[in-house]
Amino acid sequence: MSIPITLNRKDFVSDQTVRWCPGCGDYAILASVQKTLPDIGVPKENIVFISGIGCSSRFPYYMNTYGIHSIHGRAPTLATGLAIANPELSVWVVTGDGDGLSIGGNHLIHAIRRNINLNILLFNNRIYGLTKGQYSPTSRTGTKTKSSPMGSLEQPLNPIALAMAAEATFIARSIDAHTQHLNETLMAASQHKGISFVEIYQNCVIFNPNEWIGLDDRRVRDENILYLEHGKPMIFGKDMDKGIRLNGFRPAVVQLGNGITEDDLLVHDETSTQLAFILASMEFPEFPAPMGVIRRVEKQTYTDGLMNQIETARQIKGNGNLRTLYESADLWTVTAKDQNGVASKQTGQLSLEVDEEYVDELDKEPEVTTAMQDRLIEDTIAALSPKAPITIDVSASLAKAVRQMNTHRIGCLVVTDAHDKLVGIFTEKDVLHRVVGLVEDLETAVIADYMTPDPIALKANLPIAQALHEMHMHGFRHIPLVDDEHRPEGIISFRDVVHHLKERFA
Repeated sequence: MSIPITLNRKDFVSDQTVRWCPGCGDYAILASVQKTLPDIGVPKENIVFISGIGCSSRFPYYMNTYGIHSIHGRAPTLATGLAIANPELSVWVVTGDGDGLSIGGNHLIHAIRRNINLNILLFNNRIYGLTKGQYSPTSRTGTKTKSSPMGSLEQPLNPIALAMAAEATFIARSIDAHTQHLNETLMAASQHKGISFVEIYQNCVIFNPNEWIGLDDRRVRDENILYLEHGKPMIFGKDMDKGIRLNGFRPAVVQLGNGITEDDLLVHDETSTQLAFILASMEFPEFPAPMGVIRRVEKQTYTDGLMNQIETARQIKGNGNLRTLYESADLWTVTAKDQNGVASKQTGQLSLEVDEEYVDELDKEPEVTTAMQDRLIEDTIAALSPKAPITIDVSASLAKAVRQMNTHRIGCLVVTDAHDKLVGIFTEKDVLHRVVGLVEDLETAVIADYMTPDPIALKANLPIAQALHEMHMHGFRHIPLVDDEHRPEGIISFRDVVHHLKERFA
């Protein structure tokens, strides 16, 4: 019997300060994703966010899940490998119109056509935001930017049409300003097996703030958005008095009444390829912007097909052996030319001769360490005479924590729970990055929300070298020491190490 997964939005909020421009739609999208994930039925440790480069690509830092901030345009490639290697994962790709459709266009297309089990969220603000306002692959013809001062000459890419051309099995569209609709769309994408491609309209408040006027204002958006529902006629408008019907091969906006009824309108069919292409061609403001699930069909995923091939091969040939495969054929032993001019021969067998350069490497004398290095390895942390930790309860206020730091003139508090066990540290760095200028009332704010949780903790019998390694790897200036029951019993700092070495080598 499986145990139900109980999560909430806070479980997906990371400890990183969210840094987008005030008013950016990325905040709303982030909140919608964090609100949706508790309901998709996947454990948090099985969820991964992968991004490329751009404003949207900061997303993995702000999700309390596994994540990869990859290189420009390559997020679909990393996500493909991860989804195939571990089919149990829920893998989300976060990209923008610049990252995903310019340098990343090739990778995006092939991830889609292979029907990899991924959820791709493409934020479309029709501008390059992070690099300060150049026109992007989706910018309208004539758009004036820093890189097109006389207006862009290029035909913009249509993300939905592109996804259709690559045979995406799930295509949807939503907008950052309509969070309820966005939540529903994200949930539908998460439940689809195979590629899910979701285009999300958003304004860049700095470089392209007026791109979606008419769609982002709740007072008028219903007049300009066609909400798609499978099996329902295409009706829109605040009073539901307009619709879409075909005029030959072209869609047309009609007013209901005067002989035109719902029976004359197009009925949405998520499985129709032809209808999906028609919807992709409906550009706002000439047409209402289609929102919701545009296409949803079931096809074999790449991973399922690959695993079927592997199983078939195993049934025919048995379990493989890597060494046998490596030695089976197409191996060549290269030798000096003999008198007959033969320079090499195919052996089909791995040579057992050890490479001379490798042997020379083995014969090298071990690298000589310095006296200081030896001392750091031989001396334990106890030799640093660790200071007694100043502890504070996890439920204490920020005001109390700051008073403690000022009273004792220290840069690190050790945070403990009701059982006096270590649960976090609160440092000067936490004060500067998470408190100063961000928290208005220190008396009501709780230290648990601003500390560094689950810090690296060591025991006093470990070598000083290990403490230095942890400080370097994690950027810590302080490391708490704990006993066998994880109760704090001391704290050391980088300064303690320096003083110790000075005494030893003075």
